[in-house]
Amino acid sequence: MQVLRPIGDALKPVVDLVYPPRCPLCGAAIGEQGGLCQPCWGELAIPGDPNCTSCQRPLGHGAQDGMTCAVCLTYPPRHDGIAAATLYNDASRKLVLAFKHGKRIALSRLMARLMLRRLGALSEDTLLAPVPLHRVRLWQRGFNQSALLAREIERMSGASLALDALRRTRPTPSLGGLSRKQRAKALQGAIIVAPNWAARLKDRDVVLVDDVLTSGATTEACVRALKKAGARRVTIACFARVLDEALPHAEPVPPPM
Repeated sequence: MQVLRPIGDALKPVVDLVYPPRCPLCGAAIGEQGGLCQPCWGELAIPGDPNCTSCQRPLGHGAQDGMTCAVCLTYPPRHDGIAAATLYNDASRKLVLAFKHGKRIALSRLMARLMLRRLGALSEDTLLAPVPLHRVRLWQRGFNQSALLAREIERMSGASLALDALRRTRPTPSLGGLSRKQRAKALQGAIIVAPNWAARLKDRDVVLVDDVLTSGATTEACVRALKKAGARRVTIACFARVLDEALPHAEPVPPPM
């Protein structure tokens, strides 16, 4: 008996004919949609070893895997680890801009695949909670990029999607240039757990999904809300991590097999 292919697979030759696969970074021809050319794969980077087991900051010469950096010792994080698919450099920045502001939402599959590689296997009991947008920002952009990434990770991993578990109650100002205390004050009470999710989060493992992790103030507010609701572990998963001190020690991202 002939097995029917999914509609997406059946239409793939037509899509490739009308829109020949191109690398989203440099425009070079590639073998299939949703990938990068070989040179551009080499431009993406991940933190090199050894790095902090909690936040991925590079450790000094002679350090060993499993150690914690000075920042995390001084300011113990509420989260239970960070899984960053890439470091924020020119290549990852171009992908993020094309995805979030260029509205090339098809890139979510590639980005989520790289995030899941760093996360590893997820159980179906794990909840995927995207960092929320305020409704005004959501209306302006038309989509929540973190929610698109979380949905793709759900599709690939079998974990459970908690799409509306977190809610942003008010718009928040840009956090650039603010001190740690100022960022915390700007976000105080701005992110809460939705009432219908409060009981379902208790004793659950949660992956907080974001596209770019910068200062960590927004994700910190999300983690705080999730832990207050009773979440057991909260891991932060992002596509790109702004960690300039890690770039000199970075390693290339291997292309998916």
